Amino acid sequence: MTVQLFDTVLVANRGEIAVRVIRTLRAMGIRSVAVYSDADTGARHVAEADTAVRIGPAAARQSYLDINAIVGAAARTGAQAVHPGYGFLAENADFAAALHAAGIVFIGPPVAAIGTMGDKIAAKAAVSAFGVPVVPGISRPGLTDDDLIAGAPEVGFPVLVKPSAGGGGKGMRVVHSADELPAALVSARREAASAFGDDTLFLERFVLRPRHIEVQVLADGHGNIIHLGERECSLQRRHQKVIEEAPSPLLDAATRARIGEAACNTARSVDYTGAGTVEFIVSADKPDEFFFMEMNTRLQVEHPVTELVTGVDLVELQVRIAAGEQLPLRQDDVALSGHAIEARVYAEDPANGFLPTGGTVLDVVEPERGRVDSGIYAGTVVGSDYDPMLAKIITHADDRSAALRGLDRALAQTAVLGVTTNIDFLRFLLDDPEVVAGQLDTGLLDRRLPDYTTTPATDEELIAAAAYRWLRQWAAADDNLWSVPSGWRTGQRAPSVFRLQAGERVDHVRITGSPDAGVAAVEDGGTYPLTARLDGRELTVAVDGLRTDYIVAADGPHVWLAGPHRTVVVHEVREAAVRPDDEHSGDAELVSPMPGAVVAVGVTDGAAVASGAVVVTVEAMKMEHALSSPVDGVVELLVAVGDQVKVGQPLARITAATKETQQ
Repeated sequence: MTVQLFDTVLVANRGEIAVRVIRTLRAMGIRSVAVYSDADTGARHVAEADTAVRIGPAAARQSYLDINAIVGAAARTGAQAVHPGYGFLAENADFAAALHAAGIVFIGPPVAAIGTMGDKIAAKAAVSAFGVPVVPGISRPGLTDDDLIAGAPEVGFPVLVKPSAGGGGKGMRVVHSADELPAALVSARREAASAFGDDTLFLERFVLRPRHIEVQVLADGHGNIIHLGERECSLQRRHQKVIEEAPSPLLDAATRARIGEAACNTARSVDYTGAGTVEFIVSADKPDEFFFMEMNTRLQVEHPVTELVTGVDLVELQVRIAAGEQLPLRQDDVALSGHAIEARVYAEDPANGFLPTGGTVLDVVEPERGRVDSGIYAGTVVGSDYDPMLAKIITHADDRSAALRGLDRALAQTAVLGVTTNIDFLRFLLDDPEVVAGQLDTGLLDRRLPDYTTTPATDEELIAAAAYRWLRQWAAADDNLWSVPSGWRTGQRAPSVFRLQAGERVDHVRITGSPDAGVAAVEDGGTYPLTARLDGRELTVAVDGLRTDYIVAADGPHVWLAGPHRTVVVHEVREAAVRPDDEHSGDAELVSPMPGAVVAVGVTDGAAVASGAVVVTVEAMKMEHALSSPVDGVVELLVAVGDQVKVGQPLARITAATKETQQ
């Protein structure tokens, strides 16, 4: 039977996954349609699609989560099918049903399968009937806080509070004792309601030293189901995956076969079709014992590592299955070749509690080797409306050690100039002895956080930033030859002194001479012969005879330098702006550490608060940040729930308690 493929597919997503899906559609000869919000008018996925449709304002609920707008865009452009990517509406049964009603194919599983697996309580019941092991817990519908508090001792602490709807770690809380549970339930319900529109919760036993292992499955409409091996996803922060790999260094061949069959049975339990991922929790102490956690009824962020070890294009197979084709593979045809590792590049600041960052991307530098799935280019504006993931860097090699080394090299060559990212932290994590040894668990990353520090800027890096400023001055003087002092027209120009800050280091750099024969002196460092050349975005600096090439970009006082080993940002500052952080004393002002929205206020205006009490909670990029009072005192609230706030905006003031007021 000949199956006719679609000629037009709409991609109901944004960022790197939209770009990645469009790439496969182009290779298949299928016309692609992008959708975009007002915030994404100039986005990369919009530029790379064959056509694009505006669907609404920046807010996701008014654009990427607007079912009617996306179905309308598909009908308007003649799309026969819609690929949802991941996130947004990818696991929304109502969206799939609306497409079906409009005569448009949803590139994903049936509505009933989405509904069952989207409800974690129903999912556990479904897979249990097919013999798939599940984690002990309380998971009946309609559980109240009192029900969960009463049942927790029977489950056994520590327990994991989980929302029934959604995924991505939103609303999940690990609770170690009964007295912590009530507050965790309130917080989890609020976050689940905000993220998924459903605050239903349940409890599971928290497996000690857990490893997160997931299995990729594919099922067609003709009864064929296979798995493509497993992925290790244990390196997580706040239940969000950071580094993933395939295959897992934990499993042996026998366990791999058993967990793969359990994943296929999970798909059978809901008559699944398309690509899906079955997630299991595995104890590091008992690697042959695994429990079903959930099934993600969509493509996963980390799908490239499976593609690289199997040679399969998962997006292409999703499209072909949705068009009615049979799987071209049987289980015996699946062979894992080598090892693949992926790192997620986020717009966040590891040195500042991983708070989301943002800004305009001035330039992007990608590695010479490895796969890059990216949704950004120069000019992309990274705001607070969407998830902070910018790109993924993936490497493949014959064995795990070589893949790790390759990923580290690739990350060293990756830079997003203009936006602070987690790249340096990713390299720190890859160098961890337990990671190198494959001794992973979901708590490893959090245990290593206290050991992470940024390496201070070197003399060479400060000199390179100063040389960039110096060369720009030199060029400007040449362009304005008759408007500069005569001493600048002789080749022996006046010395230039720059006050620079990079991380914790603040220093003066003085440069004299010419670009071909200069001298650079660092106030708290050495004095070096210098040559420097600037050609567009490329800066070449030789300090004491050692040449280094940089990609450079500037934004006001900030100079971004992407070197051969890392990227640094150097700020040119005035003397008055440089001072040590003040220690807090007396009254306090709480300011927002990131752009976002106020989602909770923990006290009333004028109330007395104790040091450490949470006053205001701000959310941005799907992450909450609670601000606590640093002193005992009386609070003056400056914002309310729902207010949009900027970085540095005052949220509350605390008038410190005196001995008299405490009496």
